[in-house]
Amino acid sequence: MGAFLHVFLLFAAISVVFAHTPKAVSERLAAQNALFDEYYENDLRNFPERATAYGDYRYNDKLADYSLEAIARRHKSDEAFLARLQAIPTEGFSDQDQLSHDLLIRVLEQRITDFELKEYEMPINTQSGIHTNLADLPLSVPLDSVKHYEDYISRLHQIPRALSESEEVLRAGVNDKLVMVRFLAEKIPGQCEGIIKADPFLRPTQKFPADISPDDQKRLTQQITEAVNNDVLPAYKSFAEFIRVDYAPHGRTALSIESLSDGPRRYENDIYARTTTHMTPDEIHQLGLREVDRIEGEMTAIAKKEGFSDLAAFRTSLKTNPKYIPTSTEQILDDFRRYIAQMEPKLPELFTLLPKSPVTVEAIPAFQASAMSHYMVGTPDGKRPGRVVVATSDFTHRSLIDDEATAYHEGVPGHHMQLSVQQQLQGLPKFRLHGLGFNAYIEGWALYAEELGKEVGFYQDPVSDYGRLSSELFRAVRLVVDTGIHAKGWSRDQVVDYMRKSGAVDEPTIQSETDRYISWPAQALSYKLGQLKIRELRERAKEELGPKFDIRTFHDEMLDGGTLPLDLLEARTDKWIEEQKKH
Repeated sequence: MGAFLHVFLLFAAISVVFAHTPKAVSERLAAQNALFDEYYENDLRNFPERATAYGDYRYNDKLADYSLEAIARRHKSDEAFLARLQAIPTEGFSDQDQLSHDLLIRVLEQRITDFELKEYEMPINTQSGIHTNLADLPLSVPLDSVKHYEDYISRLHQIPRALSESEEVLRAGVNDKLVMVRFLAEKIPGQCEGIIKADPFLRPTQKFPADISPDDQKRLTQQITEAVNNDVLPAYKSFAEFIRVDYAPHGRTALSIESLSDGPRRYENDIYARTTTHMTPDEIHQLGLREVDRIEGEMTAIAKKEGFSDLAAFRTSLKTNPKYIPTSTEQILDDFRRYIAQMEPKLPELFTLLPKSPVTVEAIPAFQASAMSHYMVGTPDGKRPGRVVVATSDFTHRSLIDDEATAYHEGVPGHHMQLSVQQQLQGLPKFRLHGLGFNAYIEGWALYAEELGKEVGFYQDPVSDYGRLSSELFRAVRLVVDTGIHAKGWSRDQVVDYMRKSGAVDEPTIQSETDRYISWPAQALSYKLGQLKIRELRERAKEELGPKFDIRTFHDEMLDGGTLPLDLLEARTDKWIEEQKKH
């Protein structure tokens, strides 16, 4: 009996050991990859507009559910995905598989934190929101077949529902005292009225593909016109009235995000979400002041080389020099096209990974005049190109001086380069092929890319090089003013005054950017912090690799992991440096 009991206990002990022995690497990896696929597919179903942007047209006839109920449902799904992913042991995984694991955990944890802080209750601002996103539909959907036109019409019919659900979310924000600043909220009805006046939704009726029959063209034109007149425009009028009467009067008067409930934690979360660093507001503020001093020193050197006594005298001369004052919207757009065209043949000197998608240049529509120049990613198959969308409003008060830097930033080798290359990467889970919201990497790369023009022989005009430094100065100024607004109690006038004195940007930009920093805390911090990290990694690689350092392989390494948080980018680069030393 005793021997039997001994054997029984031995088998029981072995069973326990086996029960706690991780499954084989291949089995755990298969489970992780299946979870990645499930997460990605779930996201596409939840956000049909995002699926369209990625070139997946299965949900083209749908708009997302913007309701509070849907937001809560997606949160539960995020929690479930996180729990399942954390339960997969990663011992024995390759660096790339471990990185994918860590990345999705970061994405899900950030979503969950944002939900707990009810960030979703402040879904619009003067820079972006459902009202401007929907107005871009005609340019962001495929319109190459009868089916795709019918999908577009289906979406038009759903716009009243989407705007109504957004009103429900904004009302919840009013109840929880999570609202945008009042004077900014008061600008949104005007944006809606601008959209109604421009009526971009009819644009698809202006030109049909040749293979759509005249009868179909007539029918589709009628259906689009009816949907716009009966559904879309009345819904926009209703939304504008809701903002004017029921929302804006409840807007907060304090500019700082820290004036809201749990304010310091809220700004801290914004900083981490946008920059993937744990720097304090004061550390960022002081870094900004140091960077402003450094960049102004470089600008002063150009001014003196050009024969001026100081930077102020050089700036004054540029403000009145007609050579740098635009005479039309088209002149600004032509500038951008020219600079992007001259950079494209130079890319092989800097990269071996090259974008396959084309890029176009267009003006920001009048109803979105407060927005800054920006980039809209195209589809991976290149059928819908990437779009550089340029700020041109009030052009007589703008300057051509920083066009070259901004063209490289938004086009190549900046956003278009990075995001297009990311979409064509092989061997990565699908969720890593698209922007993951790690702004410090995306914007940091684009700011870093501005200087690459200098490395291939551009910025020949000293004034254009001064413009490049102005662009960098502008991003350093942001570190000072964003933290000034949200952590140091700066007024709007203080911000405007500081930006004017910096001389970094023109007056229309000062006004729109000040409102942007107020309504979008910490987003503007991401550019400089990301750029400085990439520069730091480049210097480290150069120093440690010596003659083995190749700028093209370094840039490929920066791009071929997709969008990463800065700490994971640094860890990955350090491993790459060690591997390069062995070759």
